[in-house]
Parts: sequence; C-alpha cells; structure tokens
Amino acid sequence: MPGRIAAVSIVEAIAADLRSRVFSGELGSGEALTETDVASTYEVARPTAKASIEKLVAEGLLDRGTHKTARVVDLGPESVRDIYLARAYLESEVLRRLASGRTVPAGAVQANKDIAAVKSGAPLDVVEPDMRFHTSLIDAVGNTRISKMYRSLVGEVRLCMSRVQSLHLLDTALIQAEHQRLLELIEEGRGDEAAGLLDVHLGRARERLVAAMGGEAGPEAHSPSDLVAE
Repeated sequence: MPGRIAAVSIVEAIAADLRSRVFSGELGSGEALTETDVASTYEVARPTAKASIEKLVAEGLLDRGTHKTARVVDLGPESVRDIYLARAYLESEVLRRLASGRTVPAGAVQANKDIAAVKSGAPLDVVEPDMRFHTSLIDAVGNTRISKMYRSLVGEVRLCMSRVQSLHLLDTALIQAEHQRLLELIEEGRGDEAAGLLDVHLGRARERLVAAMGGEAGPEAHSPSDLVAE
C-alpha cells in the first residue's frame, strides 16, 4: 500500500523554498524580499506572496517593520549570543532532567549516527541532523510547552547553524563526538556534567560565529576538546 503524501499549500511550498534559500545563504543578511518580487518569482498572486513572507517573519528569519519591506535578518554578534544563550538555558535543564531518569532519546541517537555518516558533500548537510539531535532531546522531556518554546527559536537557531557550517567554523567529527558524549553522560545519570559539556559545545560555536560576524570572540571560541583532535 503506498504511503500517504502530505498536502502542502502553495504558501507553505513558497515559504519552504524561501527558507531554504535563506539557510543556504542565497538570500543574504539584510537582503530585501518584496511581495512583488516573490509574486513574480513564483508566479503567484500578491496575497499568496505576502502570506509566505509573513511565515518567515514569524519564524524570525525575515525582519519587517510597519509598512516596510521584509529583509533577511542581519545576524550581528549580539543577536548570535542572544540566540545561543536562549537555547542553552532550555537545553541545559532538559539534559539534567533526562539524566535524572537516564533517558536517552532514540531520535537523538539516530540523528548523531546520521551526522557521523556525513563524510563528504555540502557542509550544510550536517545542519538537519544536528538540529534534529537537539530537538529530540527537548521533545524527550514530554513537556509540550517546553517543546513549543524551543520551536519558537528553531528558525534562528537553524540560521546560526547554517552560518557556522557554511563558514566551516566547526569540524563535523567534533560535533558528533560531543553529541555522543552528551548521550553517554545522560545514560550515566550525570546531568550537571552533561550541562557543562553543552555549554562548551554551544559556546565554541557561538563565539566562533560572533567573530565571523565581526565581533570579538570570547575565550569559549578556543575551548579545547579531548574527544577529537581539531
């Protein structure tokens, strides 16, 4: 019996394509995205174009003031820090709670195997399983509000991850190794150590991206790892 095919609206399809173009860097920081341009590019009516743009505005990928043209968000150093620190607050507590029950999410295990399988190809290939790894940890707590809070950050988090990968700021082997260690610490019930490793894991990416965006990197950018040689 054939599998079900999910129906995707025109608005969702256009938003997905625009989202992909933002993540890949085809649509760069600060680039304008007008309803007229979108309508023309995708050959749709302006209300459809407007609805597609509004979806990305709601996700934090586009910024638009009242009666102004939408633009791809400009990720400055402070914005990068805000995004990473917001997710760190949520993820650290989640790791402690998972460790208290020694709950290792199967989705996170599989996502990390998928990261390990990325031997070549585009650096952006790592972003999807990396995002899935962290989201699986969040969802494993089973709290719908926490999952909802995290998903409100997903667009901006994925944008940061895409920038990190496209700029070759982190080695894939290091990402995978630290993920694996996080899972081991959860299984061993060592929540505080898992939270500490998460701070190192996110802090290194955060501060390297800050530097790439023209800011002054903090010491976390050079955090060493004994899990893999960079």
